[in-house]
Amino acid sequence: MEHGDGVRPNIGENISTIAQAHSAHQLDISVVIPCLNEAQSLAICIQKAMAAFRTMGLTGEVVIADNGSTDGSVEIAESQGARVVHAAEKGYGNALRHGIEAAHGEFIIMGDADDSYDFSDTPRFVSELKSGYDLVIGNRFRGEIKAGAMPWHHRHIGTPVMSTILNLFFRAGVGDVNCGMRGFRKEFFMTLGLRTTGMEFASEFAIKAARANAKVTEIPITLWPDKRGRPPHLRSFRDGWRHLRFMLLYAPNWLFLLPGGLLASFGIALVLWLLPGPRPLGRTVIDVHTMLFGMVFALAGTQIIAIGLFAKVFSYAERFAPRQRSLERWLRRVKLEQGLLIGALITVFGAGGMAWVAWRWAANGFGPLHEMRATIFFCLWFLLGIQTIFSSFFLSMLGISRGTYIGDYERS
Repeated sequence: MEHGDGVRPNIGENISTIAQAHSAHQLDISVVIPCLNEAQSLAICIQKAMAAFRTMGLTGEVVIADNGSTDGSVEIAESQGARVVHAAEKGYGNALRHGIEAAHGEFIIMGDADDSYDFSDTPRFVSELKSGYDLVIGNRFRGEIKAGAMPWHHRHIGTPVMSTILNLFFRAGVGDVNCGMRGFRKEFFMTLGLRTTGMEFASEFAIKAARANAKVTEIPITLWPDKRGRPPHLRSFRDGWRHLRFMLLYAPNWLFLLPGGLLASFGIALVLWLLPGPRPLGRTVIDVHTMLFGMVFALAGTQIIAIGLFAKVFSYAERFAPRQRSLERWLRRVKLEQGLLIGALITVFGAGGMAWVAWRWAANGFGPLHEMRATIFFCLWFLLGIQTIFSSFFLSMLGISRGTYIGDYERS
């Protein structure tokens, strides 16, 4: 079948089939399509999905998650035998989540309403789901991208970069994170607790599936030029940033702990290297002023690390990022008192050194301070100790609810 050819089934037959299936309380398949002013292409998408149900010999429905259309899309959907649910809150993620929650099918196939994805591929997704996969994602790069179907910066920069970051941060094994055609079991979807409202819904879905150790696969599909007849809702840089922002916020190890650890290590190493005296570096000499910068780097780095630990414990306690086994073990073993003891020892060491410097300065009549290296060195450890003490208190406060944690998705 050529893409875009109108499959014109008997609409009365479709409506009758859906009504009979509803009486059984659950359908085999629900095709969920988010919609905002898609009058040009919506009927074609619905017809292809209906034809796919008949091809498979399964009961199905098409759910249109309308996000406030004003161009007659709702009336078109209803005339084609689709069920329309209204998502009052704007956003791609809001519309999809609302439509999926309202769907009656065991298997859910989601895709866009602009006919860029071919719903005749529905049987291929269902076949993979029946074989035991939890999530089946279309891969346009392994399939075919028709001329004019995807902007060059999406094809060669945006999606490849986002997919690489996703796999680096979360080991998701997904080659096309932005593909909007996916299949999954509704029961599985409901365990993930997706929250995002916009286009980053696609990234959140893949990330949480990976975190849940779900069985995920990809199938090659074809991306066709859309038939929407209007500018796309997608905004490349705005929505690309939303994807990247979500990935970073969901990966505190990469956002906080790694850069913080590198910065702190570099700063402490710089302070220790310059503690004995000036160091030649090429044609210049690195002296106490650079040592001061080392202290700043070390303090900034440890503060970033502390924020990263706050983020990890918060996301764990709020079930934003469950199944953090290493964090769970750490939370059981590390006590507030241990952090306080370490912080106190570091603070006392730094304070003792500062007192020694003050005594030397007083002995010289409070004249020029010749112990600047020692001052920087001991101030650094004093401030690190203070940070450790108060960070320990705050971590303990954030972790109070960790005892109520229950895993969200258990594989049978």
